[in-house]
This record gives sequence, structure tokens and C-alpha cells, in this order.
Amino acid sequence: MTSEALIRIYDDLAEAQSTLLRRRGVLIEEVPPQLRESIRHIFGEELSPEEAVARILTDVRKRGDQALHDWTARIDGLELEGFEIAPQEWEAAFHNLPPDLAGALTLSARRIQEFHTLQPIASWTTEALGGTLGQRVVAVEKVGVYVPGGTAPLPSSLLMAALPARVAGVSQIIVCTPPGRPDGRVPDVVLAAAHVAGVNRLFRVGGAQAIAALAFGTETIPQVDKIVGAGGLFTTLAKRQVYGLVGLDGLYGPTETVIVADDTANPAWVAADLLAQAEHDVLATAILLTPSRALAEAVQAEVAKRVPALSRGAIAAQALSGQGGIVITPDLETAVRLADEFAPEHLCLSVREPEYWSRQITNAGGIFLGEHSCEVLGDYVAGPSHIMPTCGTARFTGPLSVLDFIKVVNIIALDKDSVTSLCPAAARIATAESLSAHASAARIRIEHQE
Repeated sequence: MTSEALIRIYDDLAEAQSTLLRRRGVLIEEVPPQLRESIRHIFGEELSPEEAVARILTDVRKRGDQALHDWTARIDGLELEGFEIAPQEWEAAFHNLPPDLAGALTLSARRIQEFHTLQPIASWTTEALGGTLGQRVVAVEKVGVYVPGGTAPLPSSLLMAALPARVAGVSQIIVCTPPGRPDGRVPDVVLAAAHVAGVNRLFRVGGAQAIAALAFGTETIPQVDKIVGAGGLFTTLAKRQVYGLVGLDGLYGPTETVIVADDTANPAWVAADLLAQAEHDVLATAILLTPSRALAEAVQAEVAKRVPALSRGAIAAQALSGQGGIVITPDLETAVRLADEFAPEHLCLSVREPEYWSRQITNAGGIFLGEHSCEVLGDYVAGPSHIMPTCGTARFTGPLSVLDFIKVVNIIALDKDSVTSLCPAAARIATAESLSAHASAARIRIEHQE
């Protein structure tokens, strides 16, 4: 396979903007033939993904655990005796891990917890406006964490979602994750992460049926107040369809990285970072923006050299040919501007002055400054959550944090003088809105004090 076949270099900026850098929505625009056939096989008829998910949600809402059993058998081919996994099994799994892996999970958990503990969130009050006004920060009571596991176990995703929730003070953290093995078991490394994170309950159920169970509740799985975590298409559609009954952290598409690099960048490192992103999923996006043709060609050659040695090389190669690319820009300023317009999940600045160029960025889930701040450290052990906005949603939202697990309650305790001075204005606005009962409720306070 030639290097050009793995990752293309775009010399035509306009072409790159209309193809590689053109944003699509979180959800797919066209249903691939394989997915249509899979839906037809499972449901026995032609359905859109949205219709298929709606059917699963309705069934779980009506039939609870029995529907979960039936859909797990139909979709995953597994006949499960039960869904919940006891905490004793999590602890045993942790102690059965190789010591270096157990230590790595513990280090990751410690850094995630310490980072989020530093997030400045506090209740406050003031008496400057008369009486006492303020806001009280309250944790969401019950949170459902969805941990994907379709093609690989993801203990890091459990840690990255559950630990900010724990720091926020969530009292019930409920985890759902697909059975990741042919025998229906959840991999030990995921169970160990649940133990390290200190979640409350863990269930082996995945896909739309897991989201339905968390949103509606079943005989076994409790209903939650908010659902967080990424997943596949069916999971994302299910989250969208239950929004309003429960809260959401966001809707996530395939993962993505944009690297902005100049001629000081190490091409082997850049190639390694692109491949680390591409191996996630055949739909993952890995893009390099650079004004240096020499760097572009060196990275292209490094990618071709490294792919054959990867355990998921076929996945990485497909992702790079589908959504990957190297774009030659007129200058570094253009590269940074294009990256900001793309609003990527991960933005890596492998440039001379990363701090300076980072100040030009307003749209990114996370900014990785300098070549030493590689994305893989952010994925596992840096501290900030790796659950970040995709598909351009970084234009209006940010990464998962303690803020996703708290709500703000306004406190209003006005004194007598404030009521006297404010009621006439309130009554006047109410009258302008033709809400006479509102106006009366304000005026009666004045009349009572007189």
C-alpha cells in the first residue's frame, strides 16, 4: 500500500475546505448498506435508525427487564441470566490485574479526581441589591454513565465520566456497559475501573436498550436524572430521543483530532499522534494542517511505515483514507484559523510558540500545547476528562466536567424595603404583558405594607 493511499496531501486549500474540512452533523447523513441490512435482519423490516431506536425505547419502557433480555439476545446474540455485576467482582478484577495496569488505573483516577477538585464551583450570596440574593450549587442526585465497549474495552471512559460526578457530589452513579466478550462477561479492566472510581452500581447492558433502561428505569436498573458518556449511533440516537425526560451531557459523533504543526515538529511524533486517533474507529478523523510541505511529506511517509505494525492498522488505514488528510496552508496563521473554524474535539499545537497560537483559538474541546502535551496523555492520565465535544459542537459546548453534574438553584430573600421599591415596577411590567393576576400579586404587597 502506498503512502498516498493511506493519507492524502491536499495542496488545493479550497478543495480541502469543501471536502475534508467540511462539517457534517453529529448523526450520519446516509445510512450505509451494512447498517440497513443489520436493521433489516434484527427487526425483520426496513426501518431508519431513528425508527429502530424508537422501537427499542418503547419496548423497554413497556416491558422493562424482559425487553432488555430480548434485545440483548437479538442484537448481541447473548442470553444473559442477569444484568447487575456485584462490587465484589469489581474488586476481585482489580486485584487480578497485572500490577502495572492496576497502578496505571490508580494514577489516572487520582489525577482526574485532583484536577476536577480544583474546578472553581461555589454557592454565593449578596446583600448589595437589598435582602439576600444568590445561587446555591446542588449536585444532580442520580447519574447514568454509559461506557462504550463495542470494539475495545474502555476503562478510561468510565474513569473520565464517573470521577467528575463523584467530585461534584452525585449520590448515585449508575454505569451501563455492553458485555465485551463472547461469553457475555465485561472485561476485567472495566470492572477494575468501576472499583477504582467508586461507582455505586454496574450493569452489563449496552446500546439503545441501556439508554432506555437508564431513562425509564426497569425492575433492575434504576431511573436516573442525567445520562452522560459517548457511544455508537444507536446510543446517540437514543440519548437524543430521551432528552427532556432526563438530562444529557451532549451528543457525540466519531472522535477527531486536528494537529497544527510547523517545520519544527517531529514528523514521527505527528504521524504517531494521527495514527493514535485513527485507530479508534473507521469513522475517526485525523487531520494535519501545516504550511510546511517537507513536514507533510515526512509525516505521510511515517504513517505508511507505522501502519503495518499496528494491532488495529486496518481500522486506522480506513479512517485515514475516509476522514484523514494533510492540508498545506499558505502560512501558520491560516492553519490556526482553519482549525478554529473546524472546532475539533482535540486540537494539538506542534509549533514554536504554542501558547501564543492557542490564544487565537476559541473553538476546541481541548487544546494540547506543544509536542510534549500529546493527546494520548489527555486520553488517559493528564487529568481533564477526555469526553469532549465532537462534530463542531465545541462552538457552543465544552468537555465533560464537574459542571455537568451540578445544577444552580437561585436564592431570593428580599427584605421589606426592597419589596416596597420593586413591586411598582413589577406590577407595571405585568400590566404591559396583560397578566393582571401578576400585577395584583405585586400591588397587594404594597397595599399590605401601607
